[in-house]
Amino acid sequence: MAQRLPVPPFTAETAAQKARMAEDGWNGKNPAAVAQAYSLDTQWRNRTTFVKNREEAEQFLQNKWQKELDYRLIKEVWAYTDNKIAVRYAYEWHDDSGNWFRSYGNENWEFNQDGLMINRHASINDLPILESERKFHWPAGRRPDDHPGLSELGL
Repeated sequence: MAQRLPVPPFTAETAAQKARMAEDGWNGKNPAAVAQAYSLDTQWRNRTTFVKNREEAEQFLQNKWQKELDYRLIKEVWAYTDNKIAVRYAYEWHDDSGNWFRSYGNENWEFNQDGLMINRHASINDLPILESERKFHWPAGRRPDDHPGLSELGL
């Protein structure tokens, strides 16, 4: 199996790179492509959903982005160590009735020696917002480099 750079042990620079790569992938909303960042036997806890392998992760993501429309995500590293990274994040989305939300969360990630994520533990809270309260205004896909991050937005 090929490595998914950067690989552990992480530095401040490589942890930030790994988080931005995850953000970019999830903002691309391609479940098959995103799933390649996870080990075949990846284990997730996402709210009340438990994922037990890469195939389930891909299905989870497909279902997520069918429900969470106009999804925009920003991640920020909170802490890191040899093979673990903790991030905080926020994303904005709306449901099929046009109700907008900003979802706040924290994730704890653990990686194998090839840089694939083997464990992902996510805690997430959804805050209903008005469309006029949105802060993430970029075209679908990768967040532009000049768009403010969470800290700059006061989130």
